[in-house]
Amino acid sequence: MLNKDYFIEMILISVLIFESLNGIQIMQPNFENTAIAFELKSDSQLERAYFLFKMIANEPLVRIGTAVTNFAIKAHLPVEGLIRATVFDHFCGGVNEEDCLPIIDRMYEKGVCSILDYSAEGKEVDNQFDFAMQKTLEVLDFVKEKDAIPFAVFKPTGFGRFKLFEKVTAGLDLTSDETAEWDRIVNRFEKVCKKAYDLDVALLIDAEESWMQKAADDLVLSMMRKYNSQKAIVFNTFQMYRWDRLDYMKELHQLAMEEGFKLGAKVVRGAYMEKENDRAEEKGYKSPICKSKQETDANFDASIAFMMDHLDCFTVFAGTHNEQSCHKLISLMESKGIEPNYTSVWFGQLFGMSDHITYNLTAAGYNAVKYLPYGPVKDVMPYLIRRAEENTSVAGQTSRELALLQKERKRRKLED
Repeated sequence: MLNKDYFIEMILISVLIFESLNGIQIMQPNFENTAIAFELKSDSQLERAYFLFKMIANEPLVRIGTAVTNFAIKAHLPVEGLIRATVFDHFCGGVNEEDCLPIIDRMYEKGVCSILDYSAEGKEVDNQFDFAMQKTLEVLDFVKEKDAIPFAVFKPTGFGRFKLFEKVTAGLDLTSDETAEWDRIVNRFEKVCKKAYDLDVALLIDAEESWMQKAADDLVLSMMRKYNSQKAIVFNTFQMYRWDRLDYMKELHQLAMEEGFKLGAKVVRGAYMEKENDRAEEKGYKSPICKSKQETDANFDASIAFMMDHLDCFTVFAGTHNEQSCHKLISLMESKGIEPNYTSVWFGQLFGMSDHITYNLTAAGYNAVKYLPYGPVKDVMPYLIRRAEENTSVAGQTSRELALLQKERKRRKLED
């Protein structure tokens, strides 16, 4: 008589044979594996990371530190060295492209790709916008020569004034000077997107606050119509804490199918929640933000599911620090028989955060990238402050980082 163990063994063999015949190796990443997650961190870097997240976990300390840092930089006090040695080196790749190369190469040895993100923010004049455009053009050349960098990226307000995007979004009449200024913004988008197309390099365009986003969306759509006829070169970003974004994604899909172009879509939860809710309350309109984190999570996962049902049109870039969302996307890939390294599905996380996701994804064969911000220390400070505030406000994010770092510290001590 055949026993239970025999039947279990036969079932397992059958599954392996089936997967072998279909050429797909199922491998769920283990996000608890801290040895893989922090392999590239030295003991001192691990201790620095633990110290930083302990500080970030203290909301009053973040607020005080932000105010003091802003004051010190504006007063030209000699604090850049201290910032560079702590928060900057943890969350940024360096002050220029060459500075980032050792990090890029080391991560790529572990299968992790990079996205160079020139993160100087808050610029207001044309020569600064032209400089940001030139940096993006240079990065495109850089990307073309380096397999470790599969995408380039820019932020709409890196190429033009926020207030002008806001005015165009509101449908207000522009002065003749503003019309000429807007034309220059359009030309910057055009130059960068055309070069990305000529070099066959994917280009991510970030999303920003809702009250300027329609102008950016319309610009990106015009670029996708022009340059995505064969494949996704130009990507828009969808912040899924906005309850209207899934409907917008579906509208774009309908347009793309009717007009015959492809959609590149980076989906994220969002980065401006408090600002969005505060402005909506102040101005007396309905907040564009989902009512709860659960609704945001559902919206994010629904957008991923929609795109995975239409991979003939979409290239998917899931920018997420949420383990459950990663597992759900992986399950969708498995159910559809999609290889882990399929070139139309990517995972992305920010440098300095969620290493347990990124490195364990690539260890399991999936496509994962790190957003690698860089730029002069004082110019990158608005980005760094946003990272600190975001980690403070997102429930569980910082405590999860701390728990994993502590787990790795203990593991290393046991090995010594």
